Amino acid sequence: MFKVSRRLQPALPETELRTAWQVCAALLDYPTVELLDGLAGIEAALVDLPDTVSAPLARVVAHLRSGDVRSLQEQYVGTFDHTRRCALYLTYFAYGDTRRRGVALVQFKQAYRRAGVEFEADELPDHLCAVLQFGACVDVTAAWRLLLDHRAGLEMLRIALTEADSPWHDAVVALCATLPVLEGEDRDAVRRLIEQGPPAEEVGLEPYLIDPQIPVGPPA
Repeated sequence: MFKVSRRLQPALPETELRTAWQVCAALLDYPTVELLDGLAGIEAALVDLPDTVSAPLARVVAHLRSGDVRSLQEQYVGTFDHTRRCALYLTYFAYGDTRRRGVALVQFKQAYRRAGVEFEADELPDHLCAVLQFGACVDVTAAWRLLLDHRAGLEMLRIALTEADSPWHDAVVALCATLPVLEGEDRDAVRRLIEQGPPAEEVGLEPYLIDPQIPVGPPA
């Protein structure tokens, strides 16, 4: 049961929301043979989702079906690993390469712990796929709050992928369709990010190391 204000209540029932997030997480992840082999199952899951969510996800599925795994992997790396504007790390958009980002990463890890799980993946805990899997499989309310806290960053990711004409932009379009419409402070934050970009202070992620249980993944 969601414990957020009525204005921020999700448009989808919880079961559909979990399904949508799980599909988004799968399609935004690094393409593998296992992912391509599982596309039929993903398509089957889309049947129960509204068209605003299922249609863009179906387009991502179609793109994945159209390519071989090696070419898809090259496209993926070129999109997400070589372009910071398309980073899948949520805290990057708000904090860039500043010390405050390290503190934000600790907060993600703490959110997972409060839900009873330890984040032990090689990635940083703010990776979008990790947050979506957390919401789909563990605590939908906690993940919902993390996504709303970084709603402006998600919008910036959507814009960047659209401008790059990336086939993965439809997965973020679908994700944004599960979230409240941007307004107020979030709209202002997007405008500032467009004008100024994320903060730039090349100091590393030292505060993240406050928690010795947090593995440091690759830089965003």
